[in-house]
Amino acid sequence: MNSTRGQLLIISAPSGAGKTSLIKALVEQDSRVEVSVSHTTRPKRPGEAEGINYFFVSTETFNEMREAGAFFESAQVFGHFYGTSLAQLESRLAEGADVILEIDWQGAQQVQSLLPDSAWLFILPPSIDALKARLQARGQDADDTIDIRMNAAREEMSHWEEANYLIINDDFGTALGELQALVRTLRLRTGQQQSTLQDLIEDLLA
Repeated sequence: MNSTRGQLLIISAPSGAGKTSLIKALVEQDSRVEVSVSHTTRPKRPGEAEGINYFFVSTETFNEMREAGAFFESAQVFGHFYGTSLAQLESRLAEGADVILEIDWQGAQQVQSLLPDSAWLFILPPSIDALKARLQARGQDADDTIDIRMNAAREEMSHWEEANYLIINDDFGTALGELQALVRTLRLRTGQQQSTLQDLIEDLLA
């Protein structure tokens, strides 16, 4: 088991910025990184799997869990609720996993107020036209839904300055390299290094 406690990286981005694709590529290339699986009340989309993409629950069940204090953070997005299990998150961090939280700015604020040592990354598209083109290319939403998502994206992006780090996803390879560099940098924090290098540090200072 890894003796070093894992790090928590919050990643926020407007829908269509490429956040999910970047995270997927990162996880495939770095075995220490995993994505926290949230609970949600939204319907399952084609290709999604229970316990892999989300834990899909009813609104009643979600409210019961929230009232019981089961969620580390929760938020309402596009009329559906999302929440991160405190017990699940703590277990993975304690076992040394570097955990990514894919949450919006509301959830990110909640997490950073509770865990100031967590890092918050914001991913932005190269332009508003590129963002709309990506949403249209998905072929999942009608025009009126895309307009709603664009308005929500502007609201989401207005909070970019609250994050600790910023990546512009113009060229995918470049953005992925920057994301990988950020994860490596966070691992060099003194708190991250302390337990692994404790014997060396004590020897050097003896």
